[in-house]
Amino acid sequence: MKRISQTLLLLLTIIVLSCNSQKSAVEKNKVVYKSDNLIIVQLSDNVYQHISYLDSETFGKVDCNGMIVKDGNEAVVFDTTIDDKSSAELISWIKNDLHSKINAVVATHFHEDCVGGLKEFNKNNIPSYSNNKTIELTKKSGFNVPDNGFDGELELNVGSQKVYAKFFGEGHTRDNVIGYFPKENAMFGGCLVKEVNASKGNLADANVQSWSSTIEKLKKQYPDTRIIIPGHGKTGGTELLDYTIKLFKN
Repeated sequence: MKRISQTLLLLLTIIVLSCNSQKSAVEKNKVVYKSDNLIIVQLSDNVYQHISYLDSETFGKVDCNGMIVKDGNEAVVFDTTIDDKSSAELISWIKNDLHSKINAVVATHFHEDCVGGLKEFNKNNIPSYSNNKTIELTKKSGFNVPDNGFDGELELNVGSQKVYAKFFGEGHTRDNVIGYFPKENAMFGGCLVKEVNASKGNLADANVQSWSSTIEKLKKQYPDTRIIIPGHGKTGGTELLDYTIKLFKN
């Protein structure tokens, strides 16, 4: 009887652990906020994707992604949403639902889908950062200008963790950087990284000759990446890097 009881206990333990594991998987990659202007999706314990929408003449209504990383009661945002209205929603959700202070917002390049809502972040006294080239190009283009510039790599604190923005080379633009959160092996590729099966998209400011080699450097630097958020479209893993390399291979 004792042996049977131990066997039953073991089986029950396995079932409970299995159910918890399935529940955890279901809770991730789920929409945690949705309005007409903004969608927020949880991708892992501490990584979220924010999605807003740009009405463009060339490509129609375009979904524009950004990333939120969190640790403790602090967060860092990569790219604003497309405008101040949706950025106000994003900031409110982080403060009230994540119960987190936003340490910084990082613009990954100078286009409107990265800096369109920057005034709302400024209004909330949230420091903004970008590549120094981004500051130069936003000024020339008449877009919102980030407050703080860096060359090469930026390291920011988020809770007890670090999060990075880094320039690997030209591609979608001359200034494009990516975000990386080592705790979750999560990358925000921005418009430098394409979703699988995407077209080449907007090439107005692109360096198509360097694009593939830039992604190859990026892939080599972060071989353990599990989550990749592109600038537009669906998230995935390193297959997004492989697809982007192939798409722009000379």
